[in-house]
Amino acid sequence: MKPAGANKVPSKSPMNNDGPKKSCLSEIQRMQRERDERRRNMELAKQERLAEEARNREMGTPGDVDFQRMIRNYREKEAPPEQQHQPSEDMKICICVRKRPISQKEIKRKDYDSVTCANPLVVVHDCKLKVDGISKYLDNTPFEFDHTFSEFDNTDDIYLCSVQPLVDFVTSGGRATVFAYGQTGSGKTFTMQGVQKFVAEDLFALIDAMDSPIQVYVSYFEIYGGRCQDLLNNRNRLNVREDGSGEVVVSDMLEVVADSAATLQSIIDTGNRNRTTHATESNDESSRSHAICQIALKHGSTDQLLGRFSLIDLAGSERGADTKSHNRQRRMEGAEINKSLLALKECIRALDSNSTHVPYRASKLTLVLKDSFTNRKSRTVMIATVSPAASSADHTINTLRYADRIKERVVGGQQAKNAAAAAAAAAAGINASPSVQALANNIPQPPRGNEDDDDEAMLFAGDEDEDPSTVSAFHKTVSDLFEEEEDLLNLHMSVIQENAELLTEEGRLLQSIQGENNDIDTYATRLDQILTRKQQLIDVLQQKLDHFRRSLQKEETYSKQIASQPAVKPGAGQAAAGRGKVPVPGKGR
Repeated sequence: MKPAGANKVPSKSPMNNDGPKKSCLSEIQRMQRERDERRRNMELAKQERLAEEARNREMGTPGDVDFQRMIRNYREKEAPPEQQHQPSEDMKICICVRKRPISQKEIKRKDYDSVTCANPLVVVHDCKLKVDGISKYLDNTPFEFDHTFSEFDNTDDIYLCSVQPLVDFVTSGGRATVFAYGQTGSGKTFTMQGVQKFVAEDLFALIDAMDSPIQVYVSYFEIYGGRCQDLLNNRNRLNVREDGSGEVVVSDMLEVVADSAATLQSIIDTGNRNRTTHATESNDESSRSHAICQIALKHGSTDQLLGRFSLIDLAGSERGADTKSHNRQRRMEGAEINKSLLALKECIRALDSNSTHVPYRASKLTLVLKDSFTNRKSRTVMIATVSPAASSADHTINTLRYADRIKERVVGGQQAKNAAAAAAAAAAGINASPSVQALANNIPQPPRGNEDDDDEAMLFAGDEDEDPSTVSAFHKTVSDLFEEEEDLLNLHMSVIQENAELLTEEGRLLQSIQGENNDIDTYATRLDQILTRKQQLIDVLQQKLDHFRRSLQKEETYSKQIASQPAVKPGAGQAAAGRGKVPVPGKGR
């Protein structure tokens, strides 16, 4: 018999029932607290962001709050200290960068400053989103130049550091050239006009202090669409030729004598008013020509050239995206501008490296400036102007890349290593090849064959942004178009003039046959000759027109091929300028 209670099952303790429930409840409460904390932090961050956005609006800097904060933090914590500007008196080539202030037009469309200047560095902050489309980061692209000027520096500062030393250099027999380069609306024309004013004042102040009689002659012309036009003489067409002695001559160009700084400034102002401008995608009034103001100093009695000062306001550059809706005329202008700018870069680089060959024949601009590139006593200043707007960051990078490539820098002592290697080979009795010897001297080999063709081919050999063969063919087609257009217009004018003469003769012939002289055979013979000649003129003009229209179609085809090529990220392959990414998580736009 079983004892009492033997069949009872022992009951579980209360701890076994309540433990898991309490653990689960605690976890839910913890998650609730964390969720509430995140919501409070998000609300607080939202309020702080709205407050910061309101402060930015009050300060006149609306736009993306997160990107502006990231740029501000970079300037406060990572930007290097700014160095003092030193006058570039002995520099053969001086490269300057000027950043203009943000404009009211840009502020209205909520654009903001994305360029940091700390002489001699300039950093472009390209504001981007990560692949997730939410996280924001800065793609920082730094460059280093001889001088970097921020929006707080005025034109006087730029002039004193880079251009003023050239005034004394010119009066001592030198050839000085100052270029202003940049995208449309970046302030290059404003900068150049200020430089022109200071040059006029200092030049006459220095001449008045000299004993020798010096006459100042001024010429001002523009290169527009491959053609030269005199800005001081009713925009008359000028012809640029190279004579038998190799001197470049601009025929029929008007040179005006200036006897004071005020007169010189008045002449320059006249030329500035006559310059060609057109509306583009980027600017309502874009400079579409290269304006070249040349101030020649000549001896008063012998008329011998002593020195020359060239002040050149280059045409505004544009991105391919900015020309997508242009008509053919704007496209051809843009192609000619880009070709001349590329030729200018190669000429200045050749000047800097003491190259034995300067490709000045590659464009009309560099041909006109041959004396500035080939004269041994020459100096050049390039002022690159950039827009601070974040929307123009890619174009700003392109401008700085162009300026950075003008002045070559030897990295890591490679030149000395090459020279040592060549010397060792010579000591061992090994004859270095011409290419090896040129590498040791850091001097490129001069091209062989037709110099005009080689000069133009050099321009596109190292262009990594687009297919060089297509770009070269496009620019060649555009150059031919300008020449064919000129030939067509001249032929058309000649045909009109000869037709007018034939029409006059027809009238006399008809009057003669209706009068006393009724020799119908002579009338018929001469009328047949006149009609045959008219038909010949029409046929020649028609053939010329058909050929010109085929060239227009070819230009259209190449233009579409270039536009369809995939875009290359600005700054890709930049050896001299590094890149740093500052990832900062944040909310989307």
